[in-house]
Amino acid sequence: MDHFTPFSSLFGGMLIGLSAVALLLLNGRIAGISGIASGLLSFSDRAPDRGWRLAFVAGLIAAPLGLVLLGGERPAMSFVAPLPLIFVAGALVGFGTVLGNGCTSGHGICGIARLSPRSIVATAVFMAAGIAAAFVGQHVIVGG
Repeated sequence: MDHFTPFSSLFGGMLIGLSAVALLLLNGRIAGISGIASGLLSFSDRAPDRGWRLAFVAGLIAAPLGLVLLGGERPAMSFVAPLPLIFVAGALVGFGTVLGNGCTSGHGICGIARLSPRSIVATAVFMAAGIAAAFVGQHVIVGG
C-alpha cells in the first residue's frame, strides 16, 4: 500500500456517515447518490424536492474543489482504459443502479446500517461483480 491514510480515511468515513444520518433525520431521505441524481434529472412535477437534491449534488462537486482552493493536494489521476470504454462502463454502472434499485451509497452505507436484508444482498452482489470485473479486466483482457 503506497497511500495508507488511516486518519483522513476515518475522518472521511465519519463525514459520510454524519451526512447520511443528517439527511435521514432532517429530511427523511436515504443518501443514495443515484436516487438523488436521478430525482434531480427527472422531469416530473417535484419542484420542492429539487432544492435539497441540487444542494447535495452541488456539495459533492464543491467539496473537492474547496479542498484544492484551501491548499489541499489534488490526487493524481490516470486512466489505463480508452475513454470510450470508460463511458460504456459508466453507462453500465448507471443501468446497474436502476436494475439494482440503488447504488453502493444507498445500499452499502445507508441500507446495511439499517440492517436491510435487500441492501445486504445488493451490496454483496455489487462487491462480487466489482471483484470479478477487476479480475477479468486485469488478468484476462490486459493479460497481467
